[in-house]
Amino acid sequence: MTNKRSRLEAIDGLLLLNKPAGLSSNQALQRVKRLLNAKKGGHTGSLDPAATGMLPLCFGEATKVCAFLLNADKTYRVTAKLGVATDTGDAEGNEIAQQPVPELSRDDWDAILQGFMGESMQIPPMYSALKKDGKRLYELARKGEIVERAPRQIRVDEIELLEFAGTRLVFRVRCSKGTYIRSMVEDIAAKAGTVAHTARLHREAVGGFEADAMMDLTAAEALADKGREALRERLLPPDVALTDMPTVSLDSAGVEAFRLGKIVAIDETHDQGLARVYGPAGKQEFLGVGELTGDGHVAPKRVFMLGPKKTPDN
Repeated sequence: MTNKRSRLEAIDGLLLLNKPAGLSSNQALQRVKRLLNAKKGGHTGSLDPAATGMLPLCFGEATKVCAFLLNADKTYRVTAKLGVATDTGDAEGNEIAQQPVPELSRDDWDAILQGFMGESMQIPPMYSALKKDGKRLYELARKGEIVERAPRQIRVDEIELLEFAGTRLVFRVRCSKGTYIRSMVEDIAAKAGTVAHTARLHREAVGGFEADAMMDLTAAEALADKGREALRERLLPPDVALTDMPTVSLDSAGVEAFRLGKIVAIDETHDQGLARVYGPAGKQEFLGVGELTGDGHVAPKRVFMLGPKKTPDN
């Protein structure tokens, strides 16, 4: 008699995985999803297989915050190999060019990096998941095709030189969504009069989430070995991803109306924009994301149904 596969369960919450090198973002998600025995899961802000660091994994109702995390700023620790260019812009690619590396001082390198502060236009790399005429750019690149790419606006809020020695350059950068670090490394090298590729890329933070909130895959597996509940207890509630939004509280009648998709009057005065919506102040039950109308009302934008779930046995 064969054993039936355990039924997948409705698990809600976020796990900030420190993705190891060698796994795609989806492979990492599927590994953790199996550990949790979760029915529904997603990730936000994909990392290349060779990259490491923070990959927010969202399960159940928490998948509704994925879109908001996609827009969050990201912080990376970048290690560049100077003097050698590759076709992919990273260490996985084939070498396509070599150039001498000029002898520059720390002040010289710092000045070059600071020149990337603020808003600028960046041309995405050919080895990216962007589409051209319905085809992924990396699919075209693998065939040896190079197509024109429209530059996109990016923003760099912080950039800090950490190390430089010989052909090794290490810096930390906090930037907007859609910033391609591989392209930035190539552009930095060009300013210095050489070529380069990204040797290592580690994402340290996404939005308000900091590095100490991450969990390694091996640690997640060790917890799951003790029982799924041990790992599930480490999941973060969905609203921790939305702390940059103001909060509003509704009374019991407002809670029911909000859940039914109705616009609700609120006592607080807020400008237009998104807000986290909660139940009565004593309970602080997270209800979802609302759109503040600016005239004393909030309209449901994303309603969350958290709390105990019904199972086939109850």
